[in-house]
Amino acid sequence: MNLFQRKPDPIALRERALKARIHELETQIQQLRQRITEEQSQPKLRSTTAARRPVQTAQPNSAREPRFEDVDHEKVQQLEENLNDPARYNELGLRKYDPFAGLRRWLKKIKGEPKPASPKLVNYLAAGSIQGLKPLRYEKRVARNWFLALCAFFILMLWGLIYFYFRVR
Repeated sequence: MNLFQRKPDPIALRERALKARIHELETQIQQLRQRITEEQSQPKLRSTTAARRPVQTAQPNSAREPRFEDVDHEKVQQLEENLNDPARYNELGLRKYDPFAGLRRWLKKIKGEPKPASPKLVNYLAAGSIQGLKPLRYEKRVARNWFLALCAFFILMLWGLIYFYFRVR
């Protein structure tokens, strides 16, 4: 019987399947790299009697060089100029106290780092689907139980008031 066994988590199963696929692709990449290095290490035959293979054209060096984003140097230079601004320092050469920056640092320290409301939900969204799970079933059950309990409480209160009202009369 399956009374004491947990239901399989579809997200965990999907995660395992994706990790297995990633491992397969990594091994495939390694095999292709080895094959490329072996082909490059073999001498090229220039004989016309050898079996003809398609000629591989070498890629230019510019394709292998990394491509970087353009950096807006003006913003960086303006930031450095703002940090070295003489208005930020007092006559003794010490940096002036900025109360708003202190308040911002204090609030940031109190709030802490922003965390996802539900790390499990982040996993579900990263997996791509939440198949097989009933949404909000726990929250619905809790809300329903609270509603029933409050209704019972108000009915008892109303019944008690009616009872005392007619008892006094």
